Amino acid sequence: MPPTPRPLRKLGFLTIGLFDEADPRRGHESTLDLITLGERLGFDSAWLRHRHLQYGISSPVAVLAAATQRTSRIQLGTAVVPLGWENPLRLAEDLATVDLLSGGRLNPGFSVGRPTHYEHVRGALYPDTGDHEDFSHRRAERLLALVRGEDASDFAGTEGIEVYSRRVQPHSPGLADRLWYGAGSLRSARWAGEHGLNLLTSSVVKPEPGESAADFATIQAEQIRAFRALHPAGERARVSQGLVVVPTDSATPEQRAKYEAYALARTPRTLAPQGPGGLLFAPDLVGTSEELAERLRAHAGYQEVDEVAFALPFTFEHQDYVQILTDLATRLGPALGWSPSV
Repeated sequence: MPPTPRPLRKLGFLTIGLFDEADPRRGHESTLDLITLGERLGFDSAWLRHRHLQYGISSPVAVLAAATQRTSRIQLGTAVVPLGWENPLRLAEDLATVDLLSGGRLNPGFSVGRPTHYEHVRGALYPDTGDHEDFSHRRAERLLALVRGEDASDFAGTEGIEVYSRRVQPHSPGLADRLWYGAGSLRSARWAGEHGLNLLTSSVVKPEPGESAADFATIQAEQIRAFRALHPAGERARVSQGLVVVPTDSATPEQRAKYEAYALARTPRTLAPQGPGGLLFAPDLVGTSEELAERLRAHAGYQEVDEVAFALPFTFEHQDYVQILTDLATRLGPALGWSPSV
């Protein structure tokens, strides 16, 4: 028998923050408005997805810095920063700065790997070191060490009127405990557990050899269990699930039709493994909160978590997101046992 899902303890949402190239400010302001709405509705967290050289937020840490000044309670996360595009030392400085501005509410999520379309962007990103950059977990270990306060320099002291520190400044105590790793494979889930990180799951998993016949939910559940088996906190280790979940309770007939068409257009990719890595995609969930709660409780991955950051679909309008967030907070969340934060 499958385990009984735990009551939902933390409800969050994730957005990509799309914008019109001719008017990028409006899209960024829309994202900030959604975060402030999320706080008013009682959401526990709001997360921004990273998009480089696209018409989505390329600098979520900067946008979250603005969000720290418009909110006071909601946790603010990145899901995820691809470290292949970042210098870990500079990123550690930015993360600590924004965390202090937020009063300790930043939840940085990150992942490793070669930048997307690296062969096209290498000349601009790493013109002199492109063939020597390390995109493995060692890059993440550098970030972890720097955020935790380990030495970044072998020099400290006063030189003239300048004072230098060995570790990254500012240092934000507690930030290291709020670092998340975005994993979709068993290897990455195990690595995150071994290094004491929190785990972000999404709507994509990479099956192990011989798992091609297994379904998405079963593979995700196995990865979560493997993560907790190696984490110092064991069963108390934090895991957040990030499926696309769209409640329609208060949607207009036009909105419902749009949401259903969106999910239907994306369904073919969920029917078979995709790409050279044989990735499996979860179906988007669209329906009333009662229907969605039933489907989630039957989902093996959801049964392993008590935190979620449901992903908003990419291409909808601001008013659609307002309706979806409102139904998530007032209908679906309570149906899953969640109570809003105040």
